[in-house]
Amino acid sequence: MAKNPIIELQNITETLETNYMPYAMSVIVSRAIPEIDGFKPAHRKLLYTMYKMGLIGGGRTKSANVVGQTMKLNPHGDAAIYETMVRLTEGHQALLHPLVDSKGNFGRQYSRDMAYAASRYTEVKLSKICGEVFKDIDKETVDLVDNYDGTMQEPTLLPVSFPNILVNPNQGIAVGMASNICSFNLTEICEATINMMKNPDGDIMEVLKAPDFSTGGEIIFEESVMREIYETGRGSFKIRAKYEYDKKEHCIDIKEIPYTTTIEAIIEKIIELIKAGKLKEISDIRDETDLKGLKITIDIKRGTDPDKLMAKLFKMTPLQDSFGCNFNILVEGSPMVLGVKDIISEWLRFRKSCIKRGIRFDIDKKSAKLHLLRGLEKILLDIDKAIKIVRETDEDAMVVPNLMEGFGIDEIQAEYVAEIKLRNLNKEYILKRTAEIKELEDEIAELKDTLEKNKKIEKIIEKQLKEIIKKYGIERKSTIVYDADEDLAEPVEEIANYPVMMFITKDGYVKKISHQALRTSGEQKVKENDAIVQCVDTDNLAEVLVFSSSGEVYKTRGYEIPDTKASLLGEYMPNLLSMGEGERVVGIVVTDSEYKGNILFCFENGKMAKIDIKGYETKQNRKKLINAYSTVSPLVKILYLTEETELVAISNTGKALVFKSEQIALKTTKNSQGVNVMLPTKNSKLADVKRLEESAIKDVKHYRTKNIPAKGAVLRPEDTEDEQLTLF
Repeated sequence: MAKNPIIELQNITETLETNYMPYAMSVIVSRAIPEIDGFKPAHRKLLYTMYKMGLIGGGRTKSANVVGQTMKLNPHGDAAIYETMVRLTEGHQALLHPLVDSKGNFGRQYSRDMAYAASRYTEVKLSKICGEVFKDIDKETVDLVDNYDGTMQEPTLLPVSFPNILVNPNQGIAVGMASNICSFNLTEICEATINMMKNPDGDIMEVLKAPDFSTGGEIIFEESVMREIYETGRGSFKIRAKYEYDKKEHCIDIKEIPYTTTIEAIIEKIIELIKAGKLKEISDIRDETDLKGLKITIDIKRGTDPDKLMAKLFKMTPLQDSFGCNFNILVEGSPMVLGVKDIISEWLRFRKSCIKRGIRFDIDKKSAKLHLLRGLEKILLDIDKAIKIVRETDEDAMVVPNLMEGFGIDEIQAEYVAEIKLRNLNKEYILKRTAEIKELEDEIAELKDTLEKNKKIEKIIEKQLKEIIKKYGIERKSTIVYDADEDLAEPVEEIANYPVMMFITKDGYVKKISHQALRTSGEQKVKENDAIVQCVDTDNLAEVLVFSSSGEVYKTRGYEIPDTKASLLGEYMPNLLSMGEGERVVGIVVTDSEYKGNILFCFENGKMAKIDIKGYETKQNRKKLINAYSTVSPLVKILYLTEETELVAISNTGKALVFKSEQIALKTTKNSQGVNVMLPTKNSKLADVKRLEESAIKDVKHYRTKNIPAKGAVLRPEDTEDEQLTLF
């Protein structure tokens, strides 16, 4: 008998559709993405459980009790439910308007390592603002559905009477999508919503300036960035810490940090930078957070400017961070990325629906009561007849039918009349009750009129929002900083500047020796068969261009080359600059930050290229430029010309040519092959180029040429006495 194979081939697309897609949709719709009421299912189930437990007023109960009750709606473990509760508490400080009033240790939003206490030790109840979260929920303002086992019912949404979706932050990661919603100030959001109802095309930024966070901090306001976030629901803005400088203790106290980071992350990064030698201004850092709140103390060394140090810390540590916005919310079961105005519009549509449902509920209740009173009104015409019908009816079951027949009322009205107490069957009682008929009729007419008119619904929303502002509005916690260009300028590291002498050897070694050290130094030490070929008087902030044999230039600064002594070999530039294997140094140019002058590249074939040194200046701090010079012919010499001068070109066959540097046209392309200067003859090539004053030539006219290119003249013995012209 043939057995079925254990492994069965399946089409991957069918497997994804049947197995993976349902899971992905479940995570998106039922777990990770918040809905228009501002809650994920886990939040909603927890808060509704607390509401049904009567925790919206009165005393607190143990958190463990709430967690256990929530399991009737949420089929997750107690740890997951309690963690959800922790974030909603006043003690955790994650929300601008906490939804859970708490007692006990719930950790802190700004601390990674501060653990919250177990649920058996803490106590909770709903905050006062939850009265607005559950407003009129008992009037069927939202749909109720069965819980996971069909034993209870729970709301699909909560009828929040303010745009909670934008008031408290929310973050979620689903499958293939995520959501990250920042928080805004309650007063500003409510005012923006009122303004939108009155003027849908108005500029929301006139009221809603920027987000607001429970941890405070400073929001760097860039209008174009903020406007893009408001319009598209995507983008990121910068938020940084607030600090105070204590002159007496000579320390910086940080009391507010970005919402996106923690105390531990900040301290760890600063310690890492101190160990790396990048923050020499700091002598100590410690966490002084206590019951009064967050506090990071940084002890700084004498002479340190605290503002400049903080600018440096903002750049290098999480003391300044970015909040990436992704306003992805569920609207009627579909995930949508919406801008702020669109979210408020969707919330208004949802809130109007809740109010209309509440009005219909009130109309139905009042209509039912009116119906009963109209039945009672008919009894008023003949109370004795009603008493007689009841008294003369032999069977209890026939009382209602007999009343219906005797007064022409329906069963509901007859039941109501039959249930009236004997003591209330008097004219005074019935008159008092039926006097409500006119009042009820007016109320129902008013409710129906409101139901049909959008403006009246909006007036109700406006009134509720103004009451919420009055009762729960708070000042902004996050300060808005507008002068971003000035405040965010990159801090310039203060580096000591002092005169130095740079010695460059033929093999690519560089010695940087301060003038002070040079006065007491002895003979310059070099490697065997090496020699000093260049000596430059400059300073510690000079820029150094190191040209390599591969046609590239490496850029460094004087202060990046360690100070040394004459008795040491110096720094081997290929190692210091991490040059490629086999690359060697062919020339070094030392200049200041202004980049003035030209560089003359002299090639073996007798050509020379004069390039403006500004061609090697870069705005970015780039360390390497390719195609720095032509590699068509081997490079013989690099000369840095700060002004035009006379030069001497010497060939390997003993000829010399004196010419002026201005005779060589300036080239714009860095890797230009240049122009012919010294015409090569058979078996000859350019061997060296020097400034005229550095040569031993006495009869200059003999070697000078009016025009280039030229072949040059044979060197006379009296012009070769100086050892500088000796050919190697």
